[in-house]
Amino acid sequence: MNEFPWDALRGGMLLGLSAALLLVMNGRIAGISGILSGLLKPQKGEFGWRVTFIIGMVVASLIAPMLGFELPLDLPVASIPMVVLAGLLVGIGTKFGNGCTSGHGICGMGRLSKRSIIATCVFMGSAIVTTFIRLHL
Repeated sequence: MNEFPWDALRGGMLLGLSAALLLVMNGRIAGISGILSGLLKPQKGEFGWRVTFIIGMVVASLIAPMLGFELPLDLPVASIPMVVLAGLLVGIGTKFGNGCTSGHGICGMGRLSKRSIIATCVFMGSAIVTTFIRLHL
C-alpha cells in the first residue's frame, strides 16, 4: 500500500457522523440488524425512519460513483450455497451477539459500552482466525 486510503477515512467519518446524528436526533442506535429486524416487526412510529435509513444505504451506493468514488467491482464471487451459508452464519451470530458489527463496533464502542467492546473483539478475532484458515491452511 503506497497511498493513504483517503476513501476509507472519508467513509469511516461518514459512518460515524450518520451514527452520531441518528443517536442525537432520534435516540436510536445505527445497528443494521436491529434496524432490519424492526422492519420485520414494525412498531408504531418506528417504520418510517428504518425504511429511510435502509433506502439511504442503497441510494448512497448508487450515487457514490457519480461523486467520483470507486466501488470495488473485482471482488471474488463465491458460490450461491456459500453465500447462503455465510448469510445464515452471520444471522445466527448476530442473534447470539445481540447485535451486529455496526451496532456494537461503531455505535457501542463509541458509547464505551463494555458489552460492545467485548463483542467487537470477538467479531474481529473470529474474522482474523477465519481469514488465516482460509488463506493459509
